[in-house]
Amino acid sequence: MRPPPSPWILVVNDDGIDAPGLVPLAVALSEVSAIRVVVPSRERSWVAKAITRTEPVTVTPVEREGLPMLAVDGYPADCVQLGVHILFESPPAFVVSGINIGYNHGSAFLQSSGTVGAALEASIAGVAAVAFSTGSKEPWGPWRSRIESAESRPVWERLSVVAADLTQSLLLDPDPAVPVSINIPDDADLHTERRVTSIADIGYDRLFREESPGTYVHDFGGGVHHRDTLQGTDIEAAMEGAIAITPIRSTHAIAPAADLAARLRARAKP
Repeated sequence: MRPPPSPWILVVNDDGIDAPGLVPLAVALSEVSAIRVVVPSRERSWVAKAITRTEPVTVTPVEREGLPMLAVDGYPADCVQLGVHILFESPPAFVVSGINIGYNHGSAFLQSSGTVGAALEASIAGVAAVAFSTGSKEPWGPWRSRIESAESRPVWERLSVVAADLTQSLLLDPDPAVPVSINIPDDADLHTERRVTSIADIGYDRLFREESPGTYVHDFGGGVHHRDTLQGTDIEAAMEGAIAITPIRSTHAIAPAADLAARLRARAKP
């Protein structure tokens, strides 16, 4: 694939090449900048910032709805590594990860998310990044079935417009040292309140169940517990129907939360 004109945006995710929100997001972002899409060939949720080490990684050119993409037989962070360092003649100016199916809010999920892991890998590579996720107040099972259905396309298109608008704001002053996690309610639009939040300190309960003697499968029941107040956090924002914009503080930088808040709130529509 020939590289797009500089600067350009690398689009990655952890839900894979056939994620229902991928094409709408790519289309919306293409109104902001040139893009390239490099995503896992299948769903790679819950893998955090895993990197493939002992096996080869294959990259296959594919198309979805006429859009050229690269499908990677690896993890989201692999996609970032390849997209930033290997596959193109120049690195991206920015990395957009998502839109993930399900909120990635609270410390436990941020540390487990492949979507967020891709943004962290971009920051390590010196590229500014944002991780987008969406969720609902509905019960997880019925909501996931609905959001993954063909009938959900208008929802993904609306959310992608919001994500593109937020990305445009971040492009005004990209900071590789401070990747950002943004959780968007599934009913959000350009008028929805935007809050800069902190990360809720939470944990989750068991992740596996025994399928047969000695064999266990992932079966998260949704149980979480918080260890501190939710006031001012990403989870509180979701509970109140707001878009949560959460700078992820690195070990070598302090997130300029006030500046970020001013930029992103200024873009919110009256």
